[in-house]
Amino acid sequence: MEKRELLSRLDHTLLKQTATWEEIRRICEEGMKYQTASVCIPPCYVKRAKEYVQDKVNICTVIGFPNGNTTTAVKVLETRDAVENGADEIDMVINLGMVKERDYDRVLEEIQAVKQACGGKVLKVIIETCLLTEDEKLEMCRVVTRSGAEYIKTSTGFSTGGATFADVELMRKHVGEQVKVKAAGGISSVEDAEKFLDLGADRLGTSRLITLLET
Repeated sequence: MEKRELLSRLDHTLLKQTATWEEIRRICEEGMKYQTASVCIPPCYVKRAKEYVQDKVNICTVIGFPNGNTTTAVKVLETRDAVENGADEIDMVINLGMVKERDYDRVLEEIQAVKQACGGKVLKVIIETCLLTEDEKLEMCRVVTRSGAEYIKTSTGFSTGGATFADVELMRKHVGEQVKVKAAGGISSVEDAEKFLDLGADRLGTSRLITLLET
């Protein structure tokens, strides 16, 4: 796969707790230079980053991150704030406790509430596959399909595991045709990135791909 196509599918990501503005600025510079799909950054930097990039690259941020167990009201407020600050894309973490209780109606309601707060911006739903059973993954494919979100996403990268080939293959098979798949967490080689795309991922979330492509 050509380098340009790989980069066009990349959410160039920096979400570590210690991220400074200088590090975020560098991510933005790289996103603009390499024409990535977006840069994915913490909410506190969205406004400054949006002013810095001047619409030359999409700004993506995270909601309920990384644990997902804030209240729906807080997630909605976070989302509205992010959009008002200039976010183009929102990656939200589901409430995993609700999933474990099999309260899928409430999970659906929360995703739909966040989607409404997006005001038409792209929503990606992080289901944290490493913490789910196969049945729970299948249920979440169904829920995300019903929710109106544009993407289902494997992982935060902050839990016990990241994207796997098997999970991307499962998600692509079981979500609706209109739902795209994002693989994130632990993508450590160009070969792995290409395989995730071959298996049906539409986006990749990683901080490493640009460095790997340049070496």
